[in-house]
Amino acid sequence: VSAVAGSAIILACVLIVVFGPLVAPQNPYDLTQLNLLDSYKPPAWLEGGDPRFLLGTDGQGRDVLSAILYGTRVSAMIGVAAMLTACAIGTTLGLLAGWFGGRLDAVIMRIADVQLSFPSMLIALFLMSAFGTGIDKVLIALTLVGWVVYARTVRGSTLGEIQKEYVQAARVAGLRNAKIIRRHVLPNVLTPLIVIATVQVGTFILIEASLSFLGVGVPITQPSLGLLIKNGFDVLFSGLWWTSVFPGLMIMAMVFGINLFGDFLRDELNPRLK
Repeated sequence: VSAVAGSAIILACVLIVVFGPLVAPQNPYDLTQLNLLDSYKPPAWLEGGDPRFLLGTDGQGRDVLSAILYGTRVSAMIGVAAMLTACAIGTTLGLLAGWFGGRLDAVIMRIADVQLSFPSMLIALFLMSAFGTGIDKVLIALTLVGWVVYARTVRGSTLGEIQKEYVQAARVAGLRNAKIIRRHVLPNVLTPLIVIATVQVGTFILIEASLSFLGVGVPITQPSLGLLIKNGFDVLFSGLWWTSVFPGLMIMAMVFGINLFGDFLRDELNPRLK
């Protein structure tokens, strides 16, 4: 059940990312399509609602549904891109630390230990304060936050793999370190990374939304679910709940679906649970 539900939610998110802007009723970031006379209209099914705006509008007259479709694309792409770069860097460092050991291993693991002693959100806030706002800055911050879990996981798996006979045989055969790592070690340490990577996408989406909500993430000229929640939160207690609730529900659905699918992968890829 969790696999089906998670897959369905992820598929819906993928369709939104790919086709969302094409089917959106308006471009919420095109000023020529906005009208301040349409500001703060309630959802279409409520009194005073406009059929043109199914989920209502915000203070600038932007269609909330359109803003969510655009914002979902940006938030999801940031989450996936940051996960891929963090996975690539962390996996590389973990392989190097586990294979060569010694001082290289000590340096990488001590850096990882120091970073793990601080909350991820605190590190991201510090980095964004230093870098400034922008999608590229968010990607760099999330990558620096997320590489550690891959490095530690891969390092531990590599230490186990290099003791096995097939690696010893490859060494005796005279294969270069890079070839042994790429052909023999890496494929055998990928299984736990798949689960970590899946769940981390949801974590990164939440961190990005938090950074944008606090005003240090995606700039206001770019669509982001976190920014939509922030804009709606300012008027939340004035009864204009739809401006922040619907973007919040979208984030909740995305992360919930990703976590369900991650749990399914963990159960399927872990032979101890069979």
